[in-house]
Amino acid sequence: MQMTETYDHALLGILQHAGNIKDFLQVYFGFLYRKTDFYRLLSGPDDKMGFPPGVAEKMALKTFRMFEKLAESDRERQQSELQRREERREEERRKREERKQEKREEEERKEEESRLVPPALQELEVAAEETVEQSIEEEEKKEEEEEEKKEEVERRPSAVPAPATRGATGGASAPTTAAGTQQRFQCDPDSYNGAVRENYSWSQDYSDLEIRVFVPPTVVKGRQVRVCLQSGSMQVCVLQGEEQLVLMEGDFTHKINMDDSLWSLEPGICVLLSLSKTSEVWWNAVLKGEAEIDVNQINRERSMATVDEEEHAVLDRLAHDYHQKLQGKPQSHETKVHNMLKKGWEAEGSPFKGQQFDPSMFDIPPSAVQF
Repeated sequence: MQMTETYDHALLGILQHAGNIKDFLQVYFGFLYRKTDFYRLLSGPDDKMGFPPGVAEKMALKTFRMFEKLAESDRERQQSELQRREERREEERRKREERKQEKREEEERKEEESRLVPPALQELEVAAEETVEQSIEEEEKKEEEEEEKKEEVERRPSAVPAPATRGATGGASAPTTAAGTQQRFQCDPDSYNGAVRENYSWSQDYSDLEIRVFVPPTVVKGRQVRVCLQSGSMQVCVLQGEEQLVLMEGDFTHKINMDDSLWSLEPGICVLLSLSKTSEVWWNAVLKGEAEIDVNQINRERSMATVDEEEHAVLDRLAHDYHQKLQGKPQSHETKVHNMLKKGWEAEGSPFKGQQFDPSMFDIPPSAVQF
């Protein structure tokens, strides 16, 4: 069985009721003990219920190890990303320092030469330097444009078949079978949990979708772009002279929330569409009829940013109660009941009025309070 969020609300309710992970596990394994043959050993070849000795334990341990490896993989990926960012910052800092040093040395050299060279010759040298610098700038610009074209080609892996980006109406394509293709997509934030296609790349999390539609380098202003977004379809066009070029269009595989979706232009690079999903599901493709990804190969763990306020409150309260219990202090449900009991303790006619409230007189189970 693959990892799924289908039972999260039910399990969250059990965890909230149990109060901590230890009691939650006791509830879970208690259920297996009372209602299943998980702990029953096969007594003979004709016995139809139970497991051979040690099999149930290995089954539980295997499941634990599987999710332990997933957690370790997430930690390694996060650490690798942080390390790459730090290396990029360090490399940029080093290059800035080198440029500053080169500029200082160049200024010192020119200053030294100006004291030795006649003014007329200096003017000739300045003119020559300007010509050389202009030629260098033109060459660098050409190299940058060629490099950008190479990077754009590299972002479109040949292992992925070119999809019909203009509203194919046939049946959905089969998921790509190229080994390691999704792993390559996962390494790029622009295609994380998504893919790179002929005209665009896309990524997603539990509640949002981000699409980067590649545009020609000449598209640098918003008025050169036309984006039509509907809850179930989309179209992205650019103007080239008097002609309108359609870059991407078709029907979404799922609906989007129009109120929380928007687009912007990264001049000469792409049209960026930030779309809000109407339902919290993992998309296997952006448009119907296009090549699909295998959602079992993506990271389907929910970010804490996607957890709603109610779930946040439950998790925060459970964490608070756990630390309170470790310190021998009242937990949330106990504090709530104690506050109500204090009012009755000091009420007129109470035999305890005037005495110090003693919370140890009451044993309050978590089920006594509904949050």
